Amino acid sequence: MRILLVGSGGREHALAWSLSASPVCDELIVAPGNAGIAEIARTAPVAAADLDGLVALAKTEPVDFVVVGPEQPLVLGLVDRLEAAGIPAFGPSLAAARLEGSKAFMKEFCARHAIPTARFRRFGAQELGAARDYIRSKGAPLVIKADGLAAGKGVVVAPTVDEAEATATASLKDAKFGAAGETIVIEDYLEGEEVSVFALCDGETALPFDAAQDHKRAFDDDRGPNTGGMGAYSPPPILSPTLERRIREEIIAPTLAGAKREGMPFKGFLFAGIMLTAEGPKLLEYNVRLGDPEAQTLLVRLKSDLLPALVAARDGVLRNFDLRWYETSALTVVMAAQGYPGESKTGGLIEGLEEAAAVEGVTLFHAGTRRGEDGRIVAAGGRVLNVTATAANLAEARDRAYRAVDRIRWAEGYCRRDIGWRALRPA
Repeated sequence: MRILLVGSGGREHALAWSLSASPVCDELIVAPGNAGIAEIARTAPVAAADLDGLVALAKTEPVDFVVVGPEQPLVLGLVDRLEAAGIPAFGPSLAAARLEGSKAFMKEFCARHAIPTARFRRFGAQELGAARDYIRSKGAPLVIKADGLAAGKGVVVAPTVDEAEATATASLKDAKFGAAGETIVIEDYLEGEEVSVFALCDGETALPFDAAQDHKRAFDDDRGPNTGGMGAYSPPPILSPTLERRIREEIIAPTLAGAKREGMPFKGFLFAGIMLTAEGPKLLEYNVRLGDPEAQTLLVRLKSDLLPALVAARDGVLRNFDLRWYETSALTVVMAAQGYPGESKTGGLIEGLEEAAAVEGVTLFHAGTRRGEDGRIVAAGGRVLNVTATAANLAEARDRAYRAVDRIRWAEGYCRRDIGWRALRPA
């Protein structure tokens, strides 16, 4: 098969790494890709949000199957466009992608289908006064979310009423998040530990795709602003078989059934952000693709061939499918450019990648990289590199990952030094 993979981040490099290893894959094309992806696949200079360009590329090549990695083209309806053009594609439809594309839609969907989640209210651009009144009536802490896509930066946990009001004002009045923040969701703060649970779905069947825990805050000790993710590990020790079964029975299964009843059967990766509260697991949010950097930790542990599984999901025949996993732990450290998640310093030279990749059990996945005029790797984004390590246990995987990090020479880069702390803290 000739495969087109859409995207350019660390998740897409991990997907490319996995798909290119499949004996079913004759050629892999990635649009637009990055410097690391270009080492294992052919890249095409078509942006992930350029739906016309991607459909044209898929026809011109021609390709047999398209895998859509990031959320933006899914929310824009790329899968619908490809399928209408007769090109088989993996990922949710435009309608089903609203589970990530609109926080308000997702919360209201949960209410309709009795899916456990935090209590909430939605407010539009003309309702700032009502939002402030609601905040004062509820008290703090509260969670304020931009309704639309905000690259993982549209969620604010406000510890005080003043900060909650300021966040609502910044979104509804000052347009901090642009169109994504014209509507906000204000929800109760949930106490507990967060896990990321994944399922590969074909519209009716949800095949478990294991779980992970990530680190959203920019700096050590969970300080600093929220990011798209600064590291992750898998499997998370806190997620017992009993808890995982509850999540799949009480959250994943009714979501799939509800989506089908509403005429938008969900096909693709369903990513449930779950808070493990004293009252049981509750849904924080849905994403409609693999997480980043969770995907990196999951895909290096996947023993099965990924490509046939994605084709089976698109074709609606997962019922008798199974996936096998290595009995190892994996941990990913994200290396980001100084300034991220704000304005990032790009163009810095990155050296030592070969030495880092030589550490036992380590795989490097590129995110925001490109080759400079001299052919050397330079930073070209906020999150730039993912250092992923596997080992027999999580502590060893962490040690391998940081040994590799310490071999990378990049003056403008930074990373958290405490990835995995929740699982590895003393009892």
